[in-house]
Amino acid sequence: MKNNVLLILTAFIIAAFSYSCETSTRRTEKEAIVITPRNTEITAANAYNNLFLDTSDVNKFITTQKLNDTLAARLRSFYNARNFQFAWFDNTGLNEQAYGFRSLYDYSVDTSEGNKSLEYRLNALMNGDVDSAVSPKDANIVKTELQLTQRFIDYYLHNSEGNIEELEHAVPLTKSEVLKKAAAVLADKETTMRGQSYSALHKSLQQYVDIAEKSAWDTITVEKKKRYKKGDSTAVIAWVKRRLQATGEYTDKDTSTVFNDALETAVTAFEATHGHTPKGVITDTLLREMNVPAIKLVQRILINLERMRWAPANPEGRLILVNIPEFGLHVWNGGKKEFDMPVVVGKEGKSTTMFSGKLDQIVFSPYWNLPNSIVKEEILPAIARNKSYIASKNMEITGERNGLPIVRQKPGKDNPLGKVKFLFPNSFNIYFHDTNQKYLFDRDQRAFSHGCIRLGDPVKMANYLLADNQNWSAERIDSAMNSGKEKYVRVKDPVPVLITYYTTWVDEAGKLQFREDIYDHDTYMAGKLFTDAK
Repeated sequence: MKNNVLLILTAFIIAAFSYSCETSTRRTEKEAIVITPRNTEITAANAYNNLFLDTSDVNKFITTQKLNDTLAARLRSFYNARNFQFAWFDNTGLNEQAYGFRSLYDYSVDTSEGNKSLEYRLNALMNGDVDSAVSPKDANIVKTELQLTQRFIDYYLHNSEGNIEELEHAVPLTKSEVLKKAAAVLADKETTMRGQSYSALHKSLQQYVDIAEKSAWDTITVEKKKRYKKGDSTAVIAWVKRRLQATGEYTDKDTSTVFNDALETAVTAFEATHGHTPKGVITDTLLREMNVPAIKLVQRILINLERMRWAPANPEGRLILVNIPEFGLHVWNGGKKEFDMPVVVGKEGKSTTMFSGKLDQIVFSPYWNLPNSIVKEEILPAIARNKSYIASKNMEITGERNGLPIVRQKPGKDNPLGKVKFLFPNSFNIYFHDTNQKYLFDRDQRAFSHGCIRLGDPVKMANYLLADNQNWSAERIDSAMNSGKEKYVRVKDPVPVLITYYTTWVDEAGKLQFREDIYDHDTYMAGKLFTDAK
């Protein structure tokens, strides 16, 4: 896919992922084995991550893994540059960079041939199968940290033309003030190598830094459920005009208290770039979004630029992209967008994870195999209240596992998976599916599911994926979806799927888009990246 693909950036780890021994040999032969000095200016107070390794752990790992001189030097240098702070963990568990690199690696490399024990531990950590609390004294955590770094260095040496300093700074080292961080990012002029989308957001960063430095707008008190429409007159309307002048939606010179035609146009534009159905009406929700200080918008752009650096490289063929905060799915083929589709994602507490996979199967009239968490939290209490609950919900118990009944719901109108699901194998057991709750797609905010992703038009997706299969006409697809009998169909050419979490990006029309941080990932990242997080 070409560089102008929405959201997907060529990471600093670029170009072909041939993973050949010849490429590695040429790279390491040119490289002088020089070890980066230890950066003792990094402390627990200013470090990006709040855990530190013992130097003996690194030395022991190098010895037991029998690393060659180049890898040993790169590993020592990597941790010297960060003063031995962990790269992939903080005290809450794996960090965003760990998820980002896992997605990048899975997307680019055949992981079936990789380190099975590392994959098992990563799956357990990401799925919450083990205690999420992390201690630098835990031998398994230390081993996972160092094996991830070894994998990252090896991947980098095989796949990037970047320099060693870039490798060592790939995972942020320290916190800094928002505007200082912005200045450092803006000083990097080599943005085109990371793709047009990264470059576009990079340019928007400069715009919002300029706005923040001017302190372009004050915040106001927002009254709940208050609405303003064309013709109304109040001091709030004058504030909205000045606010939208600062970011370019309102171009009229009039800053009176009257809601005029020009302001209606500006409000509609603001709604469209903030995920709302355009109505041209100022609501309390819009006012809260306008009220966000410019410095916090700078912060948000920086956080999303950091995420984009870990995006997998762009495929040349088909791609299904989901951006969680956008509640949107986009299908691409090369540089051409095929279609968009609204989606429903996981609600808070059951958040949809960021990862990559390949869609290789469609299941018509599917059973719903209830996850253990739902059986434990919802089904067992329901059975305790009503012994006929299972039968009344068209469910059946097919066995027992780990002390819990295995429950599935039969195909039919009450099945929450609807009439079809789409599988792209991953360690999170997340998939696309139809839904029997179509009304949810009428809402702007669509975080309601248990973690899987509901499609606004599953029929269109099924027809698209089976268009090259002569055995599956539109009529046969419709019949299979309504048969009441489960049917698996393999997709001839599996399609890459990317699940992302971008709360700001520049769309194909050049418009800067903002969305709500529905899972508080931005808030958490801000606390790690900035000393003055807003």
